[in-house]
Amino acid sequence: PHLQATRGTIINISSTFGHRPAAGLSHYAASKAALEHLTRCWALELAPLGIRVNAVAAGPTESGALTGMMGLSAEAAEAVKDEERARIPLGRRGVPDDIARWIVQLAGPASQWMTGQVLAVDGGLGLA
Repeated sequence: PHLQATRGTIINISSTFGHRPAAGLSHYAASKAALEHLTRCWALELAPLGIRVNAVAAGPTESGALTGMMGLSAEAAEAVKDEERARIPLGRRGVPDDIARWIVQLAGPASQWMTGQVLAVDGGLGLA
């Protein structure tokens, strides 16, 4: 009810791997692919209520996920980071502010006519 009353917005957080396959990430990638499709379906379902739904598909971002969620050693995490930097066209992993800026943008008035979109913020990884 609050989203409808305020003509609010939902911003889901996906990943480049929601639309780009990667070995060893099947469960994670499948969950993000489902989230991206949910974003598009909700956009259609909620538009008549004035609610917008979009997603940000973040690329590899400095977050502690490699050693935390994935349980890698510090050395293994650094090796993964090196491999990722080599594959990302802009040559670096993201930082949280890279992603946060787009979340704020999608929530703001400049995006009032945008819904059902999955915005890739990944340094070009989705293109590589």
